[in-house]
Amino acid sequence: MIDKREILEAASTLSLLPNVVEKDYVLGWILGGINANSVLANSWVFKGGTCLKKCFFETYRFSEDLDFTLRDPSHIDQEFLQTQLTEVVKWVADQSGLNMPPDQISIDIYDNPRGKPSCQGKIGYRGPVSPSSGGWPKIKLDLSADEKIVLPSVRQPVFHPYSDAPPDGIWTNCYAYEEAFAEKVRALGERTRPRDLYDVVNLYRHLDARPSAGVLRDVLKQKCDFKSIVVPTFEALVTHRTDLEAKWAAMLGHQLSVLPSATDFWDALPEIFRWIHTGAEAPQRTIIKPGLQEVPIYSRTLPMSIPIRTRPALETIRFAAANYLCVDLVYENKTRRIEPYSLRRTAEGNYVLHALRSDSGEHRSYRLDRIQGASVTSQSFSPRYVIELTATGPVPVAESTAQLRSTPTGSRTTQRSPRTTSSASGGPTYVYRCSSCGKTFRRKSMDSSLNTHKNRSGYPCYGYGVYVKTTY
Repeated sequence: MIDKREILEAASTLSLLPNVVEKDYVLGWILGGINANSVLANSWVFKGGTCLKKCFFETYRFSEDLDFTLRDPSHIDQEFLQTQLTEVVKWVADQSGLNMPPDQISIDIYDNPRGKPSCQGKIGYRGPVSPSSGGWPKIKLDLSADEKIVLPSVRQPVFHPYSDAPPDGIWTNCYAYEEAFAEKVRALGERTRPRDLYDVVNLYRHLDARPSAGVLRDVLKQKCDFKSIVVPTFEALVTHRTDLEAKWAAMLGHQLSVLPSATDFWDALPEIFRWIHTGAEAPQRTIIKPGLQEVPIYSRTLPMSIPIRTRPALETIRFAAANYLCVDLVYENKTRRIEPYSLRRTAEGNYVLHALRSDSGEHRSYRLDRIQGASVTSQSFSPRYVIELTATGPVPVAESTAQLRSTPTGSRTTQRSPRTTSSASGGPTYVYRCSSCGKTFRRKSMDSSLNTHKNRSGYPCYGYGVYVKTTY
C-alpha cells in the first residue's frame, strides 16, 4: 500500500480532498481484483462515469462508484456475490495491503422500476488516509443485468497513477467508447443529472475520440428501444434546466478542483444534439502553429524527463484545457491569463506550452521549466484551435505538416499521425495492445489503428490499438 504522503501530495496537486484521491486509489485496486477473478472478469462489463475516468480520460472528474452490466443474470444472487466479492477483496488485500475485511461487504438486491433484479453492493476499506477507528469508508457497486450491450466490450488499461501499480498494469472489461457515450446521452435524457450533462459535453469535446454521429445514433436508439423510452432531444431537456443548475455544485463540486459553469455546459447541448440527430459537422479547428523543429507530446503518460517540480502546474493546465477554462499563469514574476492548447518539445529538449492570451488572443509560448505557478480560473473560453492537452490515452497531435483525417478502425474514428516507415531507426517506439485479443504491436509513429490480424486462436481479429508505453 502506498503511504499517506503520496495521497496528500496528489490531493494537493489536484486541489482535491485527500479522501477523494484515496477512493480513486481504492477503485483502481478493486477493478484489478475483479479482473483477476476468472468468474467475473469477462461477465461483468464496466461502465459509467468512473469507467470514463479510469479507462478513457485521466484528466476528468473523479468519481466514487463502480457500475457494471452483468452478462449473466444469475450473478445477482446473495450467496454468489458474497462468495465472489470476498475473493476479490482478499486478492486486493494481498496485492495492495489495503485493509478490506470480508465482513465489510454488504449486498442489497432489489427490483428496479422494470421489475428486474438489480444489486447495490458496498465494500468497506481503510487506506493510507482513512481514520483507524470509526466507520469504514465505502465503495459502492451498482450491478444490473437489465441492460442491452450493443457493441462488443473492450479490454482497457485502468489509469492507476500510483507507485504500487502492478508491473503489467490493471486491466478491465468495459463498454466500448461509442457505447459509453451513447449510455451517457440516454442517462441525460432519462434522469437529467448534473454529472450526465458534464459527461456528455466532455465526451463530445474530445475530438480525437469522437465517434461518427451515425454510429452513436444507432447505439443510442437501440439502448432507448430496450428501455422503452424515446431518444433524447434538447427540447425535451429544457424543462429540467433550472433543477439541473441548482444541483450542479452539490453533485460535482467535490469531484473537480474547479467547478466549471453549468451555463457553459448547458449552452453546448444544442450543437451536440444537432450533431447526434442530423450528423451536422461540428465547427472545425486547426492546430495551433508550432515553432520550428518542435515535436508534439502525447499526454496519457507524461515523459519522465519533464521536471518533477513543473508537473503540478502542468496537471493544473491540462485540467483547465479539458474543461475549457482559462489559467492564471505565473511566468517571469508576472501573472498572465491564458487559454492553454498544446505542449511540445523543442530540438534542444525543452518543453513549451502553446497558449493564447485571453485578453488579446495573441499566440504565446512558455517554457515549462520557467513557469512559476498555475491556477485554474472560473473564466471559460471557446477554443479557437484544437486542444491537444486533454488525455484520451496518447493524443495523436499532428505536426504542422500533417493533415487530420478520419480512419475507420471498426466503427471508431481516429486522428492519425503520419506513418513512419518500418525501416526507420532510432527515436521512440510506441507499443499498442489490441483491445480485443491482447496482442501487442510496436510502431515508430503514434498510430493506434490496427489492420485485421489473427488472434491467439488463429481467427481474424478486428480490435483497435490501446496505447501501452513508449520505449527508446
